[in-house]
Amino acid sequence: MVPALTASRLTIARKRREYTKKRLAEAIGLTDRMISFYEAGTKTPSIETLARLADVLRFPVEFFYGDDLEEPALDTASFRALRSMTSTQRDAAYAAGTLAIQLNKWIEERFVLPEPDVPSLRGFSTPEAAAEAIRLEWRLGVRPIDNSIHLLEAHGVRVFSLPTDSKKVDAFSVWQGQTPYLFVNTSKTAERIRFDVAHELGHLTLHRHGKPSGRVAEYEADRFASALLMPRSSVLAHVPRNPSVRIVVAKKREWRVAASALAHRLHEVGLASDWCYRSLCIELAKQGWDKEPGEPIDKEGSQVLSKVLSALRAEGLRYSHIAHALHFVTDELNALMFGLAIVAIDGGKQGNRNKPLGQLRPVN
Repeated sequence: MVPALTASRLTIARKRREYTKKRLAEAIGLTDRMISFYEAGTKTPSIETLARLADVLRFPVEFFYGDDLEEPALDTASFRALRSMTSTQRDAAYAAGTLAIQLNKWIEERFVLPEPDVPSLRGFSTPEAAAEAIRLEWRLGVRPIDNSIHLLEAHGVRVFSLPTDSKKVDAFSVWQGQTPYLFVNTSKTAERIRFDVAHELGHLTLHRHGKPSGRVAEYEADRFASALLMPRSSVLAHVPRNPSVRIVVAKKREWRVAASALAHRLHEVGLASDWCYRSLCIELAKQGWDKEPGEPIDKEGSQVLSKVLSALRAEGLRYSHIAHALHFVTDELNALMFGLAIVAIDGGKQGNRNKPLGQLRPVN
């Protein structure tokens, strides 16, 4: 008797690879109606058909069995994406988020991670007030944030990379139960990644108890990010009134932000007049929006993922053992950690897959 596959896993695999039911059916020589039956759980594919599905979708056959996967709660998710993003691309990003949640569960079973400590600041009068409140709560003062990803991880946010095939999405965040998740596009400039991380923290803390409402929520998250990364008092103390582009490009390194973000902040706090702000925007646009002017800053990485992989090495366990345990291909793990941790750790001595690991407590 052919064992029944877990229907939801087939749906997740299909969406992760950006296949419609019709396109998947054509790839394996079936009708899209039959794919619908499989995903509804009313019919079970033969062993030969499942092998073809696994081959096309690039998942091990074993992935399609087992318990239902824990999927991101769509009603609490927020997206920072290009307007040209399609629903298929959005679904692929959500599917990647589902796989990241499974990876995080595997990690939490073996390591001690920081408890979530992201307060709800929905009731604050302005996003700037909320940013000041979280700086006070987390004892940041007004100093620049050295590493935004390390900061969020120290307060329990689980940070993963968006796969490179999700380049239409800048970032998205979601509360999964009591745990906040953040997914970031690590192919962007370091300055823009930092702003995306702060923007998504804004969603997590401002919009936790209600579905984000389009442009209003995006505006609030932008203002929160700007105030969090560039505190008003710090900016007022260190930048002259109506500065030149040269000064903006030099000063942006102090807060590790994009020149355009600093220019907007200067206008917001009254240090740049309307005329000055327009002039700054024009001059920066001439330099191209796809390249950050001035000396680049180093990209930030994940402290948690780096320590997990380091601990695996110390225990003699290979990277592929994680993939084996989760029934992923190693490329999928690479995609979830790309740009956040060095992932090429296979090789060396063989370890026991069932060997218990020591506990890990990341530090800020």
